[in-house]
Amino acid sequence: MGVPRSASGAAIVVDGARKSSGHQTRNRIILVMIGVCVVYAVIAGRLVQYGFRDLATVASIARGSELLASRPDLLDRNGKVLATDIRTVSLYAQPHKITDPDEVIEALATVLPELDARTVYRKLRSQSQFQWLRRQLTPKQQSEILALGIPGVGFRPEKRRFYPGGPTASHIVGHVNIDNKGIAGMEKYVDGQGLADLAAAGLTIEQQLEPVRLSVDLRVQHIVRDELAAAMQRYQAIAAGAVVLNAKTGEVLAMSSLPDYDPNLPAQALEKDRLNRMSAGTYEMGSTFKAFTTAMALDSGLVTMEDSFDARRPIRIAGHTISDFHGKHRVLTVPEIFIYSSNIGTARMADVVGIERQRDFLTRIGLLTRMQTELPEVTKPSQPKVWKKINSITISFGHGVATTPLQTAMSAAAMLNGGLLIPPTFLPRSEAEAQTVARQVIRPETSAAMRYLMRLNVEKGSGRRAEVPGFRVGGKTGTAEKVVNGRYSSDVRFNAFLSAFPIENPQFVVLVIIDEPKPAEGQKSATAGLNAAPTVKAIIRRSAALLGVRPSFGEGDAALLVSY
Repeated sequence: MGVPRSASGAAIVVDGARKSSGHQTRNRIILVMIGVCVVYAVIAGRLVQYGFRDLATVASIARGSELLASRPDLLDRNGKVLATDIRTVSLYAQPHKITDPDEVIEALATVLPELDARTVYRKLRSQSQFQWLRRQLTPKQQSEILALGIPGVGFRPEKRRFYPGGPTASHIVGHVNIDNKGIAGMEKYVDGQGLADLAAAGLTIEQQLEPVRLSVDLRVQHIVRDELAAAMQRYQAIAAGAVVLNAKTGEVLAMSSLPDYDPNLPAQALEKDRLNRMSAGTYEMGSTFKAFTTAMALDSGLVTMEDSFDARRPIRIAGHTISDFHGKHRVLTVPEIFIYSSNIGTARMADVVGIERQRDFLTRIGLLTRMQTELPEVTKPSQPKVWKKINSITISFGHGVATTPLQTAMSAAAMLNGGLLIPPTFLPRSEAEAQTVARQVIRPETSAAMRYLMRLNVEKGSGRRAEVPGFRVGGKTGTAEKVVNGRYSSDVRFNAFLSAFPIENPQFVVLVIIDEPKPAEGQKSATAGLNAAPTVKAIIRRSAALLGVRPSFGEGDAALLVSY
């Protein structure tokens, strides 16, 4: 028989059960609350994470230490920046997140009115994960688009190439495409040296690349471009160009071709007549070629400075008549043939040398083969497939062979620096380094004779307007008739002046070309002596001190005569 419970005992048992149940309920509630907090904490953490990621995407341009350059800077020889990377952002869309493309286009048009609505609409309707809408925005455009609060669009940081000098050295520096890849000039050359491979491997963003220093002197480059622009305007020419070349090293200190373009606006490079005439254009260089013909004749040993040639009557050959522009109608010595720029006398010297030797000499001095240099825009010269006597005669005074002006300057340097042909370079090169790539192409004695003749031509011949007191300029004019409708026209000219200074020991070669000049005010003709020569004078006068050439009075001509 069990022992009966008292009423108080039953109450205690019931009360204990209630307390136990209450504790369990509270524990469950606490656990649920903790679980909810954990879930929300995870969500909050992910939101913060995504928030920072979005900020990284849409934030304005980062500080310099946060984003490394993807291309090396290009510098001139003195450390002045020619090209550098700047940070920018580009606008993209995620079409699968956009419900109303028309609304997005309408909103973007308030900031980017030139946006092509049809193209953008097609991109937004593609349901792809990613579409570029506009590359390389300005900070102001980015800020205004951000204020619109358009869902499904964002920004990605990118690089944009910036050229502080604008068009000053555009044909040398070149430019890049929208993806920051070099497509012209030294920008393309740099890519060809391995930068493009690094970019494909994704390495250029992770390391700072050393700047690339060029041989160009930005100060001289500015002077050259400024004087060419003035000459184009003064002589109403369709184009002009010039190069300043170190005769001892082959370094290009300055080179300009007008009309040019602004590499910050690379689409301009595709406009008509914007090509680099100095290395990518070939021209019949006219009477400047008489310098090479004279050097050839003297170097062959078949002609001496004391020889004379009959220039009394024109030469008639193959239905053509070869005459002189300002004929003396008498027998001329070799120096007279040079300073009077006699076509007849020059042709007779070439005839003494012969066709094969003439072609071999012009090839040896670098005028008939493709020039080797870093600049990608280089054109191969043109010449007759078969050299006949008529070709030999016309080529002797600059008609029948078309070569690039930079190539002409290179060969002139070889003719005047003692006979060493040195390939031109747009990178720094010392004289010792130049000796390792130089080739002896003419005798030093021939070079000394040509220095004498070039100086004589500036003192007494067609190059008088190139004289710069104290710097002893030597040079040769070239006035070539251009081909119009298949025939040479006496009214349309391509002018050039080929010079060097100081001529007794040439440090620099300066070549100026002016395409289709008109007579200047107060002048009746437009020969090279009246326009190209004065332009050379202006360039030398303004740049000689910057190039480190000190003026000297009364000593140079005596030294020149002694050396010859």
